[in-house]
Amino acid sequence: MRKIILLFTVLLISGNLIAQPEFTDLSSKVGAFSRMGFGARGIGMGNAMSSVITGNLVSYYNPALSPFQENNSFQTGYSFLSLDRSLNFLSFTRKFDFYSSKDSSEDRKPVSTAGISAGIINAGVGSIDGRDGGGLHTKDLSTSENQFFLSVSNRFSKKLSLGVTIKFFYYKLYEEITSGGVGLDIGALYKFNDYWNVSLVFSDINSKYQWDTRPVYDQQGLALTDNFSLLKKIGVSYYNPEIKLLAAVEFESSNARSSIIRAGAEYNIYENLFLRAGVDQLNLRNFDFGVKPAFGFSYSKMFDGVMIGVDYAFMIEQYSPSDRHIVGVNLQF
Repeated sequence: MRKIILLFTVLLISGNLIAQPEFTDLSSKVGAFSRMGFGARGIGMGNAMSSVITGNLVSYYNPALSPFQENNSFQTGYSFLSLDRSLNFLSFTRKFDFYSSKDSSEDRKPVSTAGISAGIINAGVGSIDGRDGGGLHTKDLSTSENQFFLSVSNRFSKKLSLGVTIKFFYYKLYEEITSGGVGLDIGALYKFNDYWNVSLVFSDINSKYQWDTRPVYDQQGLALTDNFSLLKKIGVSYYNPEIKLLAAVEFESSNARSSIIRAGAEYNIYENLFLRAGVDQLNLRNFDFGVKPAFGFSYSKMFDGVMIGVDYAFMIEQYSPSDRHIVGVNLQF
Protein backbone atom coordinates (compact mmCIF):
# COMPACT_ATOMS: atom_id res chain seq x y z
CA MET A 1 0.00 0.00 0.00
CA ARG A 2 2.83 2.39 0.88
CA LYS A 3 4.46 1.68 -2.49
CA ILE A 4 1.22 2.54 -4.29
CA ILE A 5 0.86 5.80 -2.33
CA LEU A 6 4.51 6.67 -3.01
CA LEU A 7 4.12 5.95 -6.73
CA PHE A 8 0.95 8.05 -6.93
CA THR A 9 2.69 10.97 -5.16
CA VAL A 10 5.68 10.84 -7.53
CA LEU A 11 3.40 10.81 -10.59
CA LEU A 12 1.36 13.72 -9.25
CA ILE A 13 4.46 15.86 -8.57
CA SER A 14 5.96 14.94 -11.97
CA GLY A 15 2.75 15.94 -13.72
CA ASN A 16 2.74 19.32 -12.03
CA LEU A 17 6.36 19.89 -12.97
CA ILE A 18 5.69 19.03 -16.59
CA ALA A 19 2.63 21.29 -16.73
CA GLN A 20 4.48 24.28 -15.29
CA PRO A 21 5.20 26.76 -18.14
CA GLU A 22 8.82 27.75 -18.62
CA PHE A 23 9.61 31.30 -17.50
CA THR A 24 11.25 33.90 -19.77
CA ASP A 25 13.04 36.94 -18.32
CA LEU A 26 11.41 39.24 -20.89
CA SER A 27 8.04 38.64 -19.20
CA SER A 28 9.23 40.39 -16.04
CA LYS A 29 10.92 43.36 -17.74
CA VAL A 30 9.32 46.79 -17.40
CA GLY A 31 7.79 48.52 -20.40
CA ALA A 32 5.69 45.56 -21.57
CA PHE A 33 3.06 47.97 -22.97
CA SER A 34 5.65 49.39 -25.38
CA ARG A 35 6.33 45.92 -26.85
CA MET A 36 2.70 45.08 -27.71
CA GLY A 37 2.75 46.81 -31.11
CA PHE A 38 1.36 49.99 -32.64
CA GLY A 39 -2.07 50.24 -34.24
CA ALA A 40 -4.35 47.80 -35.98
CA ARG A 41 -2.28 47.46 -39.15
CA GLY A 42 0.97 46.57 -37.43
CA ILE A 43 -0.62 44.23 -34.91
CA GLY A 44 -2.68 42.57 -37.66
CA MET A 45 0.59 41.73 -39.45
CA GLY A 46 2.16 40.25 -36.34
CA ASN A 47 4.21 43.44 -35.77
CA ALA A 48 6.68 42.34 -38.47
CA MET A 49 6.84 45.92 -39.78
CA SER A 50 10.43 47.15 -39.43
CA SER A 51 11.16 46.70 -43.17
CA VAL A 52 7.73 47.67 -44.60
CA ILE A 53 7.74 50.95 -46.56
CA THR A 54 4.25 50.95 -48.12
CA GLY A 55 0.98 52.22 -46.67
CA ASN A 56 0.71 54.17 -43.42
CA LEU A 57 4.06 54.19 -41.64
CA VAL A 58 5.16 54.98 -38.10
CA SER A 59 8.65 55.17 -36.62
CA TYR A 60 7.63 52.93 -33.71
CA TYR A 61 8.78 49.95 -35.78
CA ASN A 62 11.85 51.55 -37.33
CA PRO A 63 13.08 55.18 -37.14
CA ALA A 64 14.25 54.94 -40.78
CA LEU A 65 10.77 54.44 -42.28
CA SER A 66 9.35 57.97 -42.38
CA PRO A 67 11.11 59.16 -45.62
CA PHE A 68 9.06 56.54 -47.49
CA GLN A 69 5.70 57.87 -46.30
CA GLU A 70 3.49 59.06 -49.16
CA ASN A 71 1.54 62.22 -48.23
CA ASN A 72 0.90 63.10 -44.59
CA SER A 73 -0.24 60.22 -42.39
CA PHE A 74 -2.25 60.56 -39.20
CA GLN A 75 -3.21 57.45 -37.21
CA THR A 76 -5.15 56.81 -34.04
CA GLY A 77 -6.22 53.56 -32.42
CA TYR A 78 -7.95 52.01 -29.43
CA SER A 79 -7.62 48.50 -28.02
CA PHE A 80 -10.23 46.35 -26.29
CA LEU A 81 -8.34 44.31 -23.70
CA SER A 82 -9.29 42.08 -20.80
CA LEU A 83 -8.53 42.62 -17.10
CA ASP A 84 -9.45 46.34 -17.18
CA ARG A 85 -6.41 47.18 -19.31
CA SER A 86 -6.25 49.95 -21.92
CA LEU A 87 -3.91 50.59 -24.86
CA ASN A 88 -4.22 53.63 -27.15
CA PHE A 89 -2.20 55.00 -30.07
CA LEU A 90 -1.68 58.32 -31.84
CA SER A 91 0.89 59.21 -34.51
CA PHE A 92 1.76 61.61 -37.33
CA THR A 93 4.29 60.91 -40.11
CA ARG A 94 5.42 62.92 -43.13
CA LYS A 95 8.38 63.28 -45.44
CA PHE A 96 10.21 66.31 -46.82
CA ASP A 97 11.77 66.38 -50.29
CA PHE A 98 14.80 68.61 -50.90
CA TYR A 99 15.67 69.74 -54.43
CA SER A 100 18.77 71.22 -55.97
CA SER A 101 18.57 74.98 -56.57
CA LYS A 102 20.25 74.40 -59.93
CA ASP A 103 17.51 72.06 -61.13
CA SER A 104 14.54 74.04 -62.50
CA SER A 105 12.99 71.34 -64.69
CA GLU A 106 9.32 70.41 -64.27
CA ASP A 107 10.08 66.73 -63.61
CA ARG A 108 12.96 67.37 -61.24
CA LYS A 109 13.75 64.74 -58.62
CA PRO A 110 14.73 65.38 -54.99
CA VAL A 111 18.40 65.14 -54.11
CA SER A 112 17.49 63.89 -50.63
CA THR A 113 14.41 63.07 -48.59
CA ALA A 114 13.96 63.45 -44.85
CA GLY A 115 11.13 62.36 -42.61
CA ILE A 116 9.65 62.94 -39.19
CA SER A 117 7.34 60.77 -37.12
CA ALA A 118 5.84 61.57 -33.73
CA GLY A 119 3.45 59.62 -31.59
CA ILE A 120 2.05 58.57 -28.25
CA ILE A 121 1.32 55.18 -26.72
CA ASN A 122 -0.88 55.25 -23.65
CA ALA A 123 -1.58 52.19 -21.51
CA GLY A 124 -3.00 51.56 -18.09
CA VAL A 125 -5.09 49.47 -15.74
CA GLY A 126 -8.32 50.74 -14.21
CA SER A 127 -10.89 49.68 -11.61
CA ILE A 128 -8.21 48.50 -9.16
CA ASP A 129 -9.86 47.77 -5.82
CA GLY A 130 -8.11 49.96 -3.24
CA ARG A 131 -8.33 48.85 0.40
CA ASP A 132 -6.96 50.04 3.72
CA GLY A 133 -5.04 48.07 6.34
CA GLY A 134 -8.30 46.66 7.72
CA GLY A 135 -9.39 45.32 4.34
CA LEU A 136 -12.11 47.93 3.78
CA HIS A 137 -12.61 49.45 0.32
CA THR A 138 -11.25 52.99 0.01
CA LYS A 139 -11.47 53.94 -3.68
CA ASP A 140 -10.85 52.62 -7.16
CA LEU A 141 -7.28 53.09 -8.32
CA SER A 142 -5.70 53.22 -11.76
CA THR A 143 -2.30 53.35 -13.42
CA SER A 144 -1.13 55.29 -16.47
CA GLU A 145 1.95 54.37 -18.51
CA ASN A 146 2.96 56.51 -21.48
CA GLN A 147 5.54 56.67 -24.24
CA PHE A 148 6.07 59.83 -26.29
CA PHE A 149 8.38 59.48 -29.29
CA LEU A 150 9.86 61.74 -31.94
CA SER A 151 11.83 60.38 -34.89
CA VAL A 152 13.96 62.08 -37.51
CA SER A 153 15.44 60.25 -40.48
CA ASN A 154 17.05 60.81 -43.83
CA ARG A 155 17.12 58.87 -47.08
CA PHE A 156 20.73 59.25 -48.15
CA SER A 157 20.19 57.47 -51.48
CA LYS A 158 17.52 55.52 -53.31
CA LYS A 159 18.57 52.46 -51.35
CA LEU A 160 19.61 53.57 -47.84
CA SER A 161 17.71 55.32 -45.06
CA LEU A 162 18.86 55.94 -41.48
CA GLY A 163 16.94 57.31 -38.51
CA VAL A 164 16.92 57.87 -34.78
CA THR A 165 14.02 58.09 -32.31
CA ILE A 166 14.07 59.70 -28.90
CA LYS A 167 11.49 58.28 -26.50
CA PHE A 168 10.14 59.82 -23.30
CA PHE A 169 8.45 57.63 -20.70
CA TYR A 170 6.10 58.65 -17.92
CA TYR A 171 4.53 56.18 -15.48
CA LYS A 172 1.98 57.14 -12.83
CA LEU A 173 1.76 54.10 -10.59
CA TYR A 174 0.16 55.24 -7.35
CA GLU A 175 -0.55 58.70 -5.94
CA GLU A 176 2.90 60.29 -5.53
CA ILE A 177 4.75 57.29 -6.98
CA THR A 178 5.69 58.28 -10.54
CA SER A 179 8.63 57.63 -12.79
CA GLY A 180 10.08 58.87 -16.05
CA GLY A 181 12.90 58.05 -18.40
CA VAL A 182 14.44 58.65 -21.80
CA GLY A 183 15.51 56.07 -24.38
CA LEU A 184 16.69 55.83 -27.97
CA ASP A 185 15.96 53.74 -31.04
CA ILE A 186 18.35 53.58 -33.99
CA GLY A 187 17.28 52.09 -37.29
CA ALA A 188 18.36 51.51 -40.87
CA LEU A 189 16.59 50.33 -44.00
CA TYR A 190 18.17 49.16 -47.23
CA LYS A 191 16.28 48.59 -50.51
CA PHE A 192 17.81 45.78 -52.54
CA ASN A 193 15.43 46.50 -55.43
CA ASP A 194 11.80 47.42 -56.06
CA TYR A 195 10.60 44.25 -54.30
CA TRP A 196 12.96 43.44 -51.41
CA ASN A 197 13.92 45.47 -48.31
CA VAL A 198 15.99 44.65 -45.24
CA SER A 199 16.00 46.48 -41.90
CA LEU A 200 18.14 46.66 -38.76
CA VAL A 201 16.88 48.23 -35.52
CA PHE A 202 18.27 48.69 -32.01
CA SER A 203 15.43 49.58 -29.67
CA ASP A 204 15.19 50.86 -26.08
CA ILE A 205 18.80 51.94 -25.74
CA ASN A 206 19.13 53.30 -22.19
CA SER A 207 15.33 53.10 -21.63
CA LYS A 208 14.57 52.78 -17.92
CA TYR A 209 12.35 53.81 -15.03
CA GLN A 210 13.79 55.43 -11.91
CA TRP A 211 11.65 54.93 -8.82
CA ASP A 212 11.54 56.65 -5.45
CA THR A 213 8.92 55.38 -2.98
CA ARG A 214 10.03 57.62 -0.08
CA PRO A 215 7.17 60.15 -0.65
CA VAL A 216 4.77 57.38 0.47
CA TYR A 217 6.86 55.13 2.73
CA ASP A 218 9.19 57.79 4.19
CA GLN A 219 12.39 56.24 5.54
CA GLN A 220 11.24 52.76 4.56
CA GLY A 221 11.01 53.79 0.93
CA LEU A 222 13.54 52.82 -1.70
CA ALA A 223 15.17 54.41 -4.74
CA LEU A 224 15.85 51.99 -7.58
CA THR A 225 16.21 51.73 -11.35
CA ASP A 226 14.34 49.33 -13.66
CA ASN A 227 15.96 48.89 -17.08
CA PHE A 228 14.02 48.05 -20.21
CA SER A 229 15.21 45.09 -22.24
CA LEU A 230 17.50 46.05 -25.14
CA LEU A 231 15.96 44.77 -28.39
CA LYS A 232 17.85 44.01 -31.61
CA LYS A 233 15.78 43.38 -34.74
CA ILE A 234 16.48 42.41 -38.32
CA GLY A 235 13.64 42.27 -40.84
CA VAL A 236 13.03 41.39 -44.47
CA SER A 237 9.99 42.32 -46.57
CA TYR A 238 8.75 41.58 -50.08
CA TYR A 239 6.21 43.71 -51.93
CA ASN A 240 4.88 42.97 -55.40
CA PRO A 241 2.35 45.57 -56.65
CA GLU A 242 1.46 43.40 -59.63
CA ILE A 243 -0.01 40.66 -57.46
CA LYS A 244 -0.89 43.15 -54.69
CA LEU A 245 0.92 41.16 -52.02
CA LEU A 246 3.09 42.32 -49.12
CA ALA A 247 4.94 39.83 -46.91
CA ALA A 248 7.40 40.40 -44.07
CA VAL A 249 9.39 38.43 -41.52
CA GLU A 250 11.41 39.64 -38.55
CA PHE A 251 13.80 38.24 -35.97
CA GLU A 252 14.24 39.94 -32.60
CA SER A 253 16.72 39.10 -29.85
CA SER A 254 17.08 40.69 -26.43
CA ASN A 255 19.30 40.69 -23.39
CA ALA A 256 16.43 39.00 -21.51
CA ARG A 257 16.90 35.51 -22.99
CA SER A 258 14.41 35.84 -25.86
CA SER A 259 14.73 35.10 -29.59
CA ILE A 260 11.44 35.97 -31.24
CA ILE A 261 10.20 35.38 -34.79
CA ARG A 262 7.43 37.51 -36.31
CA ALA A 263 5.78 37.20 -39.70
CA GLY A 264 2.90 38.85 -41.52
CA ALA A 265 1.26 39.34 -44.90
CA GLU A 266 -1.13 41.85 -46.43
CA TYR A 267 -3.22 41.37 -49.59
CA ASN A 268 -5.05 44.09 -51.50
CA ILE A 269 -8.14 42.06 -52.32
CA TYR A 270 -10.21 44.86 -53.87
CA GLU A 271 -9.41 48.53 -54.54
CA ASN A 272 -8.84 50.03 -51.07
CA LEU A 273 -9.74 46.88 -49.13
CA PHE A 274 -6.80 45.08 -47.52
CA LEU A 275 -6.75 41.76 -45.68
CA ARG A 276 -3.86 40.81 -43.42
CA ALA A 277 -2.66 38.09 -41.10
CA GLY A 278 0.41 37.48 -38.97
CA VAL A 279 1.98 35.79 -35.99
CA ASP A 280 3.92 37.39 -33.14
CA GLN A 281 5.93 36.21 -30.13
CA LEU A 282 7.22 32.89 -31.48
CA ASN A 283 10.05 32.58 -28.94
CA LEU A 284 12.63 30.09 -30.17
CA ARG A 285 14.09 29.87 -26.66
CA ASN A 286 10.78 29.13 -24.93
CA PHE A 287 7.75 27.74 -26.74
CA ASP A 288 5.62 28.27 -23.60
CA PHE A 289 5.98 32.04 -24.11
CA GLY A 290 2.63 32.29 -25.88
CA VAL A 291 2.48 32.64 -29.69
CA LYS A 292 0.03 35.34 -30.77
CA PRO A 293 -1.67 34.84 -34.17
CA ALA A 294 -3.44 37.90 -35.59
CA PHE A 295 -5.87 38.79 -38.37
CA GLY A 296 -7.21 42.08 -39.66
CA PHE A 297 -8.43 44.29 -42.47
CA SER A 298 -8.63 47.93 -43.51
CA TYR A 299 -10.77 49.92 -45.88
CA SER A 300 -10.30 53.51 -47.03
CA LYS A 301 -12.14 56.00 -49.20
CA MET A 302 -11.35 59.45 -50.59
CA PHE A 303 -13.35 62.43 -49.28
CA ASP A 304 -12.53 65.90 -50.64
CA GLY A 305 -8.86 65.13 -51.13
CA VAL A 306 -8.47 63.30 -47.81
CA MET A 307 -8.13 59.52 -47.73
CA ILE A 308 -10.00 58.26 -44.66
CA GLY A 309 -9.49 54.66 -43.59
CA VAL A 310 -10.71 52.28 -40.90
CA ASP A 311 -8.47 49.52 -39.51
CA TYR A 312 -9.28 46.47 -37.40
CA ALA A 313 -7.14 43.70 -35.94
CA PHE A 314 -7.84 40.63 -33.83
CA MET A 315 -5.01 39.02 -31.89
CA ILE A 316 -5.19 35.85 -29.83
CA GLU A 317 -3.82 36.39 -26.32
CA GLN A 318 -2.95 33.24 -24.40
CA TYR A 319 -3.25 33.22 -20.61
CA SER A 320 -5.96 35.89 -20.78
CA PRO A 321 -9.76 35.67 -20.31
CA SER A 322 -10.35 37.19 -23.75
CA ASP A 323 -8.44 38.14 -26.87
CA ARG A 324 -7.36 41.55 -28.19
CA HIS A 325 -9.43 43.72 -30.53
CA ILE A 326 -7.83 46.82 -32.00
CA VAL A 327 -9.69 49.46 -34.03
CA GLY A 328 -8.20 52.50 -35.65
CA VAL A 329 -8.76 55.43 -38.00
CA ASN A 330 -6.11 56.75 -40.40
CA LEU A 331 -5.97 59.83 -42.59
CA GLN A 332 -3.77 60.63 -45.59
CA PHE A 333 -3.78 64.20 -46.87
